[in-house]
Amino acid sequence: MGLLSSLFGGNKPSEEQQAKQDKKNFEILKYDGIRARNMHQLPYAIKCFEQAVALNDEPETLQLLASAYVEAGRIDDARITLDRLIDKTPDNIKGLLSLANICYMQEDYESMNDACQKAIHLDETNALAYYLAAKAARGMKNDLQAIVMLTKAIAQNEEYGAAYLLRAEVLWDMRQAKDAMDDVEKVLSLTPEDEDALLLKGKIQAALGEVNEAYASFDQVLEVNPFNEKAYLLKGEMLTEQKEFDKAVELYTEAIELMPQNAVLYQERGRIRLLKGDKDGSVDDMKKAIELNPENEKQITGNYDNFKQNSAPGIY
Repeated sequence: MGLLSSLFGGNKPSEEQQAKQDKKNFEILKYDGIRARNMHQLPYAIKCFEQAVALNDEPETLQLLASAYVEAGRIDDARITLDRLIDKTPDNIKGLLSLANICYMQEDYESMNDACQKAIHLDETNALAYYLAAKAARGMKNDLQAIVMLTKAIAQNEEYGAAYLLRAEVLWDMRQAKDAMDDVEKVLSLTPEDEDALLLKGKIQAALGEVNEAYASFDQVLEVNPFNEKAYLLKGEMLTEQKEFDKAVELYTEAIELMPQNAVLYQERGRIRLLKGDKDGSVDDMKKAIELNPENEKQITGNYDNFKQNSAPGIY
């Protein structure tokens, strides 16, 4: 009997034995993947998770695999995995919101909104779902809908700083300065050193002609983070509009000392130098900008030509 069994496949494990082995292998692969991810061994973690879901596509492991794909920059693979997760568990709010974030990265705002609305239907108190729905609405150029969704997010969480800031940005896009500033001040009451809020505050102040206040806001950003490129650019733009060319050059020189590999800063200093009549200094800066970022050579050259054509007589 034993001989016949061995000849005709008697050593083949039974279905029950195979199921037990598959379960054991799944658990080993899943937790090896978790450990590998925690140890920043991402490629190995992904392989573990991929093999694990091939054995058992349980929701938690699909979520782990999708997160690992995102961390590795494999956005399309993450989208496929999350679609698979939602098909399996359509009431998975975490999965829906993860899918919404992926859609945002892919600029697929309609699918993003669809995922958010499904999450809201499942949980009308989920502030994050409303916030992401607002980002989707903004992506679809529907500012009013974005404000509605952000207001609902804030109703669920009155200290939701990101929601106040995004609503301020939308309101400012609509040139509702007072309401936008109210939201900015709310963000700063929650996080006084929020760089994005301070930058927006400065932009609004500058647009309203509150020059000194705007300078103060941009300076506050630079006190918090001396490497904030946007603060230098916005302050430099204001100085240029005020015809304070020497101060603008001084500002960009200070920024370049901190960030010597920043092509944009050289480009802007070159532009200001040209406006103040320093042709040689401008050419040096433009060359350095192209050296640091050759891909922008056409744009820089085009801008340079425009400056040359629009310069006051006597510069050349």
